[in-house]
Formats: sequence, structure tokens, C-alpha cells
Amino acid sequence: MRSVAVFLASSNGSDPAHAALAASVGTELARQGITLVYGGGRRGLMGMVADSALKAGGEVIGVMPRSMVEREWAHEGATQLLICDSMHERKALMAERADAFIALPGGLGTLEEIFEVWSWRQLGFHDKPIGFLDAGGFWAPLLGALRDIAASGFIPTSTLDDLAVASDLPGLLEALQERLHSLPQPAHGEGLR
Repeated sequence: MRSVAVFLASSNGSDPAHAALAASVGTELARQGITLVYGGGRRGLMGMVADSALKAGGEVIGVMPRSMVEREWAHEGATQLLICDSMHERKALMAERADAFIALPGGLGTLEEIFEVWSWRQLGFHDKPIGFLDAGGFWAPLLGALRDIAASGFIPTSTLDDLAVASDLPGLLEALQERLHSLPQPAHGEGLR
């Protein structure tokens, strides 16, 4: 893996541990020579992950729609800032430049982004692995809900098993590497609803 797209909040959230996590992710990606691809923001957890990656000598590719850049939300210090016209184009550019995707703490935007690339993988539109960094059990309620949805027959077990989940970044990167360039096998299209 040469690059990882990280989806995370543009705010700090209420727990200082989330900012520390974002900073540690940026540092570790840089230390391993993995390019950070992210939404291009300079504030919140987005700013933390980018700042720490840059400080550690890493490469950071930010992707942001022009309207957000005009509102001065962009991280001007990114190694490369790709400016696009829409959120759809933003996600497509991030997906194109990343070898894998991970979700850190975040809200609706984070969920929307990680679920979109995960559904694309399930449908065979790409073979890049998807993961949740579940530090402190942040994603545990969501993962429990996904297991319930799978038990109800709306997500194939293979799709759920294909999701990489770990409580620390080294473990998550290892799980993503194991899934690189392989696809889950949905049972004859079941669960593709």
C-alpha cells in the first residue's frame, strides 16, 4: 500500500482522544512511507492528521471542492491540494488516488464516504480494502448494528467478514494489506440491495 484515504471529522469532537488518534495516524502513515489522501481540510481531526503527517515528513494529498476552498477551509500546507467542482468528484478523486480506505471518528460525512467506497468494493467496482480504526471502541455500536443487519439477511456475511477492523493503526494496516486486491464473494448477489 502506497497510499491510504482517511475519512474523518472536520471538527474535534468532544473527546480529546480523537485528536490524539488522528495525530498518531498521520505520524504513523508518514513513518511507513504511506501517502495520506484526505478531504483537504485544515481544521478538526482532518487538520490534525494532515499536520502530523507533514510534520513527520509524509506526503499529504488533500481533495476539496472549489466552494469549500473559497470558504478558506483548505489546508494550504498539503503536499498537493486537488481542487474539484463537487463532492462526487472529490470522492472519485480520493478513491482514484488511494490503495485502501479507513474511517476514523467522524459524523455523517465520514459515514457516507466509507459506506460508499465499501459498497463499491462489494459490487466489484474496485478491489481496494476498507477498514475502521476502532480505537477506544468508537465504532463498536455501528459494527454491532451492521452485524444485526447481516443477521437479517441484508448484508452477506462475506462482505462483513471482508471489512478490516482493528483498535490500532498497525493492526489495521496489516488487515488491509491482507485484503489488498481481493474481493469478497457475495452469495449470488444476495445482500446487494
